[in-house]
Amino acid sequence: MLYPQQNDKRNMLDLSGFWDFKLDPEEIGESEDWGKGLPAPRQIAVPASWNEQFQDTRDYFDIAWYAREFYVPQGWQDQQVFLRVGSANYAAKVWINGKFVGEHYGGHLPFALDITGAVAWDTANTVAIQVEGKLASTRVPPGNVGGRGGASSFMAGYPNTSFDFFPYTGIQRPVILYAIPQTRIEDVTVVTDIDGTTGSVNVKVTKRGNATTGELTLSGEDENYLAQLDFAGDLAETEITIPNARLWSPDDPYLYALTVTLHASDSEAEEAVTDRYCLDVGIRTIAVEGDKILLNGKPIFLTGFGRHEDFPVHGRGLNMPLIVKDYALLKWVGANSYRTSHYPYSEEQMMMADRTGILVIDEIPAVGLMFEDGEEAIQTRLKLCKQQMEELIARDKNHPSVVMWSVANEPMPPNMMRRFMGGGENTEDDNKTALGTAFFEEMFALTRALDPTRLVTVVSIMGGPVEWLNLSDVICINRYWGWYTQSGQIEAGAEFLARELDGLYAQLGKPIIITEFGADTIAGMHSDPPEMWTEEYQAEFLRAYLDVAATRPYVAGLHVWNFADFKTGQSTRRAGGLNLKGVFTRDRRPKMAAHLLRERWTQPQKE
Repeated sequence: MLYPQQNDKRNMLDLSGFWDFKLDPEEIGESEDWGKGLPAPRQIAVPASWNEQFQDTRDYFDIAWYAREFYVPQGWQDQQVFLRVGSANYAAKVWINGKFVGEHYGGHLPFALDITGAVAWDTANTVAIQVEGKLASTRVPPGNVGGRGGASSFMAGYPNTSFDFFPYTGIQRPVILYAIPQTRIEDVTVVTDIDGTTGSVNVKVTKRGNATTGELTLSGEDENYLAQLDFAGDLAETEITIPNARLWSPDDPYLYALTVTLHASDSEAEEAVTDRYCLDVGIRTIAVEGDKILLNGKPIFLTGFGRHEDFPVHGRGLNMPLIVKDYALLKWVGANSYRTSHYPYSEEQMMMADRTGILVIDEIPAVGLMFEDGEEAIQTRLKLCKQQMEELIARDKNHPSVVMWSVANEPMPPNMMRRFMGGGENTEDDNKTALGTAFFEEMFALTRALDPTRLVTVVSIMGGPVEWLNLSDVICINRYWGWYTQSGQIEAGAEFLARELDGLYAQLGKPIIITEFGADTIAGMHSDPPEMWTEEYQAEFLRAYLDVAATRPYVAGLHVWNFADFKTGQSTRRAGGLNLKGVFTRDRRPKMAAHLLRERWTQPQKE
């Protein structure tokens, strides 16, 4: 999962650009050897979702093929060559020169395949990637779920998802060809701690090959700190101590530079270095104490948003200028955090968060989970959730910006509508709720075993079981009182929110983040007094929630839904196929609510 980099020991080529592309609705590509090249293709941009690039692909989620030619530099012949796909949603298979080399299941996370034995060194190579994004109830996230607003319901959206964002499909992040030494650094794990003014950086390095020693250099504040690596088998671990450490935080996102080198023998001479890898290190701690979240031992109040990787035409495709723009807007509005709702964002987003001091709640694509369709389906989704959490932590474990893992968003309890309307539970519901409890107990145990240094949460829907919430280090809830219920009645919604918050804290005694709250708003629509869908209503709705939170010390954060308007499926409740709860429009123009948040959040933080 190490992000590819170019240095004196490692090589890489970005294969982004125009690729050949062909739909395969009849699923004949494999039998007709499209892995060797596509018949009568058209051109498509990579990375980008395929849905908005052509008129006939917007609602297409079946199989499609990508292909292009590439050369492998002659100088790479003594190295191992990999092909890395940053995100192929939902499932992908890969061929090199017609030879099948591997597959990956689940979108939004990278996978790398060893293609050394499949490439030609003296002629052009062909890479073909089959991608399919079918919506199925046993996938994560689920789609085409019967019995819950399915195709027969007048409320159903199109496409029929169990989540409220568009199911963009395709190769949505870069495809990178890279080469690394045979004797190499396989993985690096960094854990930081603080003792007074002294910082510590614990580093574990996993290697491959016959190297027995290596070296660490940590650079920062005009100082270099050195440590030796002595391997026991393929693992070495050491710790560097930094007096008067400069701590990473939203106010000062200082990054030290860590360089790991690997020696081919006992010699420490530069010519004996076989591999080198560099990464940024932010020295910080994260913890919960009572009703407070502590960053570097001091209380911090999270201000920010739920977001989406979404923009016209390229969909969920990596857009570097948009990342720069969005982080500038986060800083402008006074935000210090966001949640990767509802899937892992690009590695480039995480790097920018490190550099700008934005805290991240990192979430797997477990949105719309349900527990009413039988044990086999539940276990299938559990296996996928575990795989995605393992991959996510392996990818993002070294980012100081990532302070919390989210195992799911709005899992659906049994008989959700009856619970939502205050109908309580029955014995059958209790049994199904227990299935969910067991599911999340496994997810929390796995996540904490993989990374005991960060907080873990599950984000609850309105009416969600308290026993699921109680597994969390921080209680995260999504609430829309005054929008979906008490519609048009902001004051009534705020009163209901206040009572619920007090009840939850009395019952659970943990810090609470309201991870979603908001109101759909048509930019430029106004009314006096405020009415639903107007900019005034959105601003007053957010103001009411902020005021409720301000009088409750146990509320540790507020994430508005949403940062910017984003594309959804078509439905009677989504005008223009958009969720309009953004405080910025889809093209990043501020609504009145953005100015309200800037006024509130750029004042001194709540203690």
